[in-house]
Amino acid sequence: MKKDALMVFCLLFLLVIAAVSAQEAKKPWLLSLDQINSVVNKVRAGKDLTPPAWPDGAKVAVALSFDFDAETNALRDSDYSPGILSQGEYAARVAIPRILALLDKYRIPASFFVPAVTALLHPEEIKAITAKGRHEIGMHGWIHERNSLLSEEEERDLMRKSFDTLKAMAGKPPTGIRTPSWDFSPSTLKIIRELGLLYDSSLMADDRPYELLEDGKPTGVVELPVEWLLDDYPYFGFDRYSAVRPHITPNEVFEIWAAEFDKAHEEGTVFVLTMHPKIIGHRSRIVMLEKLIEHMLARKNVWFATHEAIARYVKKQMTKVPAP
Repeated sequence: MKKDALMVFCLLFLLVIAAVSAQEAKKPWLLSLDQINSVVNKVRAGKDLTPPAWPDGAKVAVALSFDFDAETNALRDSDYSPGILSQGEYAARVAIPRILALLDKYRIPASFFVPAVTALLHPEEIKAITAKGRHEIGMHGWIHERNSLLSEEEERDLMRKSFDTLKAMAGKPPTGIRTPSWDFSPSTLKIIRELGLLYDSSLMADDRPYELLEDGKPTGVVELPVEWLLDDYPYFGFDRYSAVRPHITPNEVFEIWAAEFDKAHEEGTVFVLTMHPKIIGHRSRIVMLEKLIEHMLARKNVWFATHEAIARYVKKQMTKVPAP
C-alpha cells in the first residue's frame, strides 16, 4: 500500500511540475524580442494593392459575400439539437433563395464561402448559386473547423478535401478562401500557397486590398480584408445561453454599413461585406440589405464584383511592370 501511495504521490508531483512549466511557458513577458518578432511577422500585411483606377471608371469596388455555414457550426461543436440544426436548415431552405432573388433583381454578383459539408448537405443550393453564372463559390473549411486547434497535417488534409469537394460540386476549382471564423493558424498561409489559391479574405490589417507577407517575404497572395464592423453576426447573432444579447435594429446597422461604404467610396478603395444567410436572410434584414444596395447604386460609379474578380484585377495591377 505504501508503495502504491508513493507512486501516486510521484505521479501527482510530476503533473504539478508539468502544469507549472506549461504556465511558465505561457507568460508573454518572458518572450525575447526575437521571439516576439517571429510571432508577429509570421503573416503580415505587405504593399497596398489599391489600383490607380477601378474598371469602367468606378470609384469603389464592392464585394458582397455570404458565408453559407448552414448546419456546420452546430456539427463542429457536436450540438445535435434539432432546434439548433433547424437554424442552419433555414439558411438553405429560405435564405439562399431570398438572397439570390435580391441579387437577381439588381444583377449583382456575390461570393459565397461554403464549408464542404454544407455543399454536400445542400447540393441543390450550390447548383442554384452556380447556375446564375455570375457568383463565386469560395472555400470556408470542411465543417467550419477552428484551424488554430488543428495540427498542420489535419488542417492541410481538411483544406485539400474541401478544395476537391467544391471543385467537383461547383464545376471549377475555388480560387480563394475565407477561413472558418476568420481563424488563421500559423500554417494556414503555407497551405493556401500549396493549393495555389489567388486570395484570402480572413485578416484585418487594412481596409484596402494588400499582398500577404510570410516571414517578411512577398507571397503574391491577395488579401481582401474583413472586419467585425462589416459582419452581420456581431449585430444580429443570438445565443440563448449567453447573458449578452444583441439590441440593435436593422436600420442602425444600415447606418453603420452605409457610412463605411461612403468612406470607402471617398477613398477609392474596397468595401467588403460579410454576411451569413441564416442571419441576413430574415425578412427585416433582407429589406435593410436591399436599402443598402440601393444606397450604393445611387452613386452610379460602383463596381460590384466577386472576390475573385477583384483579386484578379488588383493582382494584374500588382504585376504590371512600368515602362523604362
